Amino acid sequence: MTATGERTPRALLGGKTAVVTGAARGLGRACAVRFAEEGADLVLVDIGGDLPGVPYPLGSGSQLEHTAKLCRAHGAAVVTVAADVRRPEAVEEAARQTLERFGTVDVLLNNAGIAAPSGKAVHEIAEEEWDLMVGVDLTGAWRMTKAVVPAMVRQRSGSVINVASTAGLVGYRHFAGYVAAKHGLIGLTKAAALDYAPFRVRVNALCPGSVRDDPLNEGRMLAEIARSLEVDVDEHEEIFVQSQPMNSLIEPQDIAGAAVWLAGDDSRQVTGTTLTVDGGFSAR
Repeated sequence: MTATGERTPRALLGGKTAVVTGAARGLGRACAVRFAEEGADLVLVDIGGDLPGVPYPLGSGSQLEHTAKLCRAHGAAVVTVAADVRRPEAVEEAARQTLERFGTVDVLLNNAGIAAPSGKAVHEIAEEEWDLMVGVDLTGAWRMTKAVVPAMVRQRSGSVINVASTAGLVGYRHFAGYVAAKHGLIGLTKAAALDYAPFRVRVNALCPGSVRDDPLNEGRMLAEIARSLEVDVDEHEEIFVQSQPMNSLIEPQDIAGAAVWLAGDDSRQVTGTTLTVDGGFSAR
């Protein structure tokens, strides 16, 4: 109770440590800050630079530090790690730093991902483009899980949240690599959920729909998808809204709220599921 007799709100993630990949901006930042608001300490992971073959800038080191600053403002203890999830040694170092600093890990949010190179029919995709997409969006999540989950198994608790997409549920023209990687991520989620259920470690997938590029989070994923589809960037939000049954784009906080629920104890019996936050898009 507070001094005025009001009930103190329950911190949904109080006492937990969460690892968030792709944390420099966008959904990663939105989720990290919300986790901090709910009492979690954080390990924020991002590549902190660009990747050859990805036709847009990725999260920078300064953006990652800004996310950390926002989280610390809510009282969270924060460690930042620059890591490319395609590199086993970098992923293992992120896991090592997590356990060295906090001694435990309760939540893994596999959010690191790219939307391009895209915009091509299947037969036009180059080998290196396919490998890049799958390497980041699918293999990266497997690699992080492989590095982090053993600690969860030892403590007999934990929650892994794989950020997939509606592209993991339906197909999109000229996005075969992205669609294949996100479908694979949902398959990985279901298999891992069965592997780790005996140890009380839960694994779930979170499937956002079209998320607005909130300037506060410095997001740009939707704009890059529009560019790959040759949609006018100045009009892309209006065009994407036309396919939304609820007549609005998804906000980053909608995804962050769902992630908090999957990370917390209120979802303790939820594993192997796909939580879709898309305003009804995939219900059609």
